[in-house]
Amino acid sequence: MEKDSGFELIRTNSSNKDFQNLVADLDKDLSKRNGDSNAFYMQFNKIDGLKNTVVAYLNDKPIACGAIKHFDDKTMEVKRMFVQPQHRGKGAAVTVLKELESWTKELGYNKCILETGKMQPEAIALYHKCNYELIPNYGQYIGDEKSVCFEKVL
Repeated sequence: MEKDSGFELIRTNSSNKDFQNLVADLDKDLSKRNGDSNAFYMQFNKIDGLKNTVVAYLNDKPIACGAIKHFDDKTMEVKRMFVQPQHRGKGAAVTVLKELESWTKELGYNKCILETGKMQPEAIALYHKCNYELIPNYGQYIGDEKSVCFEKVL
């Protein structure tokens, strides 16, 4: 485990129970925000087989998570970013995202991309704060007016 800003981080994979429980909380939150359109997004957010996940702990309790997955030869896609509501605004998301970016570089990739929803203003603010740039929607998100996509060259 690596300590940063009071958080302990572990690199793991999608079989980690703490990661799975945080993603279940994320899915509940997204279901409330996205309503009927949530089923569309869920098909692209399955966690089976994610090899690169990060869980952040505070006082030995899992409070935040994120993942990266191969997109192309130079790019990893950031997935499943979540911080429990009571722990937001304390730097956990930035810490997890920086760890995912470091891992991306260690694996030989030089860019991260991601999609988030317009109904997630705190996520959009996080990505702006972390120097992600707005890009045209990619892949399955092309033409989806509820999605926004970002990239960061590392």
